[in-house]
Amino acid sequence: MTLLEKENRLIDIIENSLHLQKVVSTLYEFKDEKCYIGAGAISQTSWNILTNRPVDYGIDDIDIVYYNSQNIEERYEKRIAEYLKYSLGEYPLWLDVKNEARVHLWYKEKFGYDIEPYKSIEDAIDTWPTTATSLAIRKISEKSWEIYAPFGLQDIFEMNVIANNRQITKEIYAKKVKKWIQKWPELNVFEWSNKIIPFVDNKKIYVEK
Repeated sequence: MTLLEKENRLIDIIENSLHLQKVVSTLYEFKDEKCYIGAGAISQTSWNILTNRPVDYGIDDIDIVYYNSQNIEERYEKRIAEYLKYSLGEYPLWLDVKNEARVHLWYKEKFGYDIEPYKSIEDAIDTWPTTATSLAIRKISEKSWEIYAPFGLQDIFEMNVIANNRQITKEIYAKKVKKWIQKWPELNVFEWSNKIIPFVDNKKIYVEK
């Protein structure tokens, strides 16, 4: 597929996933923060389509991210999560809402080491664990979308699992691989490497549908 075909295919996948589409539509109506859906829910939905599985197979939650360095209180983050859950009504998946401006405050407690504060939403996504899941999408008008994909879209559609070692450890990567390969044995898993995977030239893509 060409890049344009991949872009359109990815948006088609989201629009045809009831769970993702409901969240995207709700975030589009929510004007207090510029929120994106990101990471595993998008990649895993794509993997399900590519392997002829139910569209929501193996997906535990949906990552919703935004960046607000002026208000990093946890209670504000929780209020956004509560609003989205209320707006979605009965929704089967956990909504994991994170202000990327406050991740450094709890990262060590969860993963065992400190990180520097992120400077932007893009700065955060650049460090997400794999090339296929370093990805975020939001709807910006009725017919247009913004995709932020620092490693491009190729690894999603080729089902490649490649570590982005800018922040995670080998152990974190191995844990993710073990979990994913049990659900999607078709994945092409690459061994951990200390080589830094370069970013693509055009990280941010705008798609008209």
